[in-house]
Amino acid sequence: MLGWSAASSAALTCDDIKHFLSDKAVGVECFRTDDLRAGVPPTPPITPANSPLPGSVTYPDGTAVPGGAISAATDPTVISIGPTPTSAKVPGLQASGWYLEEPRQARFLLRFPDTWNGKLVVAGASGTRSEFNGDWAWSNFVLSKGYAYASQNKGVLNLFISAATDPLACRLNPTSPVFVHFYDNDPGKEFTQWTLYMLKTADLAKRAVKVGYDKMPRRTYAVGTSNGGYQVRRAIEEGPNLFDGGVDWEGTFVSPNGPNLLIDLPPAIANFPAYEASGYDDNSAAAQAIRAAGYPPDVKQTLAGGVVDTLWKRNNTSFWEVTMCQWQKRLNPTYDTYGTPGLGGYNYQQRTTVSNVFANVAAFETTGKIKKPLVTIAGTMDALLPIQRQARAYEAAVDASRKGNNDQRNAQYRLYEVQNGTHIEAYAGVFQPPPPGIPGFKPLVLIQPHAQAAFDLLVAHVESNAPLPPSQCIPVNGTILENPAQPGHCASLFVPNP
Repeated sequence: MLGWSAASSAALTCDDIKHFLSDKAVGVECFRTDDLRAGVPPTPPITPANSPLPGSVTYPDGTAVPGGAISAATDPTVISIGPTPTSAKVPGLQASGWYLEEPRQARFLLRFPDTWNGKLVVAGASGTRSEFNGDWAWSNFVLSKGYAYASQNKGVLNLFISAATDPLACRLNPTSPVFVHFYDNDPGKEFTQWTLYMLKTADLAKRAVKVGYDKMPRRTYAVGTSNGGYQVRRAIEEGPNLFDGGVDWEGTFVSPNGPNLLIDLPPAIANFPAYEASGYDDNSAAAQAIRAAGYPPDVKQTLAGGVVDTLWKRNNTSFWEVTMCQWQKRLNPTYDTYGTPGLGGYNYQQRTTVSNVFANVAAFETTGKIKKPLVTIAGTMDALLPIQRQARAYEAAVDASRKGNNDQRNAQYRLYEVQNGTHIEAYAGVFQPPPPGIPGFKPLVLIQPHAQAAFDLLVAHVESNAPLPPSQCIPVNGTILENPAQPGHCASLFVPNP
């Protein structure tokens, strides 16, 4: 290991990296820094400002990127409430740029620590976020261990403010007058490119590592969250020569036969107004319909002034409708988004008979046919990608692809379920327990520490033949264990008083 570190330090120069990228990218920026770790924004130049502020990413010709297109400074907060504390600075080089074949959309990020452990981590990006999305959840964590790090933006920018008259615009939530236009609904930006750019960036990063350190990486791992977790799954399914294993944190499951978001989101969208009108009654027909669609129970608290705050309400306001719109515009653009019956009344099965939606979904499905070890981390209280319709569905797809014969195969799979974990880390700790409650206990918990622990377990499995702990339910305040109290799935989606 010391040999790798000593050899790497002298070779790192921006001149070499820029020369390597000269026929592959444009608008390349490379600099040396005494610390590659990203902190609380703003921390230029490691994390640029949000576009189009000073210090933000610009197009290769120097012109400003529109507001909302690259929200680099805040993207890390989407999947993390803060970087994992590490004790030492990580000096090294950072390089970023635009892929030559798509110089107004596709971006990549490369980070090379001076003290290199001989390995590489390639990260996906959640939602429609930038290549800086994983800075807190993944980059700081692996850089501090000596890994080189690479990321990308799925080949597409985020969004720009638009208007209701824009046929590709989506309103931010059911009551918002603001409409946004997602770049990945534009012609030529099919969701199939999410896999392409994950694989492309892995290949680019491996070769850049060879230039920077004069050695190819000994191991390469994929990590990512949400849509970035989808990228990890597809990388392990399609890129066995590029990756040695992966950790997907609540990856998106996609199947033309279902489950998929076009099937799962409409019941939540359709029934939430009646649930809200009922006074958030858990026994209302609307609440029962949402739970019957696979969603976890709601979590509620009453704020000052009597305002009721709930997990479902937050997802309804921020994610359900706008995500459904984004996917519908891309996969079934002939549907009348805001007409009657609208997104809440979208019927996927019926639409497969009158549109190309089945083929469009099939084009980027997750097959479960993994070819290297893969670990999924998912929270039981995920109210955007419900565990029963997402993580467990992918586990079933993996099992079906190998007839359940996991441990006798080289490409092992594990699902670690985080009891009371939810999709948005920022929601953990927000909700207080109802009286009498438990002092200091909060109903929702963080997934990030378990995802990072799973990464270390995966590495030990790949590199030292250490057995992966079995699929299991990780209890509140618990850890991943070789002999878990709850192997397999969590018995309950929500445990209010663990």
